[in-house]
Amino acid sequence: MQDIQEIFNKIEESKKQMKELKSSFKEALEAVQEYQLVQEEMKALREKRKRIEQTTKEQFSAEIIKIEDLKIDIESDMEMLSDIAIAKITKGEAIGITDKYSNEYEPIFKVKFKKVS
Repeated sequence: MQDIQEIFNKIEESKKQMKELKSSFKEALEAVQEYQLVQEEMKALREKRKRIEQTTKEQFSAEIIKIEDLKIDIESDMEMLSDIAIAKITKGEAIGITDKYSNEYEPIFKVKFKKVS
């Protein structure tokens, strides 16, 4: 079995190489005149889309507020679901969830590393 530090170092080196390759590719794209023209067109279209969306949001302000409230509720409920699942697993209890179509769900745990300093 490989050492965890070796694997971490390999991942960091791969990330560095990927960043360098992406940078080279981006520089090559920026040198192409046609690409620059398309970028400008996309920027203009994005601004036009934002104006249209803003106008529509103003017409549907009540619905937008409801959407935001639902997002917050869902986020809160998902956190509560995770907390309950972790508590049950630490107690050694089995966890099973099914939806209205009888599809079964099982918990998935993920380990992430955060830079300390």
